[in-house]
Amino acid sequence: MLTIYGVYRSRASRNYWMAEELGIPFQSVPVIQARRLADPLAADAPLNTKSAAFLAVNPMGLIPAIEDDGLVLSESLANNLYLARKHGGPLSGANVREEGEMTVWTLWAATEVEPHSVRIVLTYDNGRETTPEGQAVLTAAVQGLEKPLARLNTHLQAANYVVGNRFTVADLNLAEVIRYAMSETYLFEKYSFVNSWLARCHARPAFERMMAGRSREAAAV
Repeated sequence: MLTIYGVYRSRASRNYWMAEELGIPFQSVPVIQARRLADPLAADAPLNTKSAAFLAVNPMGLIPAIEDDGLVLSESLANNLYLARKHGGPLSGANVREEGEMTVWTLWAATEVEPHSVRIVLTYDNGRETTPEGQAVLTAAVQGLEKPLARLNTHLQAANYVVGNRFTVADLNLAEVIRYAMSETYLFEKYSFVNSWLARCHARPAFERMMAGRSREAAAV
């Protein structure tokens, strides 16, 4: 059985969504970010990214990690590419050309989008969005996202999804990276094709199940 290490309120959400899309059984091992704890090394601290038990899984101390048939992987977007390739179906590439495109869009999400979008979500997580410093970070991040979103918007004018005109792992990976920036609603008003595409992605039952997991997790804290 697939094991996913990480809480839903982290990049692990990508792997939980993917598992839901594939309809495969999985075990969730909640590993919280150490930065959320006053003393992550305390004897009574919950399992976290500084816990010895988790460092034995991922020595980098980052979530998520997955374990599948003895294979341990620890990069969220690569984890999803692996799961798509293993389980096949419409989320995976129909041929080597599509696999190449899915890899390109996934790496593009990681290099061109996430450096900006993650700054947005961390600013809100740290409660700095109303401070001058936080506002400066948000402004810079939004400016950094303008070119990538314009590029994606142009691509989506000709197709409903980024590869093969169907929902694939590339859409999932990219939508999850972009979700970190969706608090800045004014940014997306200019990109109608991106907005419509996100709505299609987020209307999927598997995404809704993943978000329900996030809600249950938040209620339990």
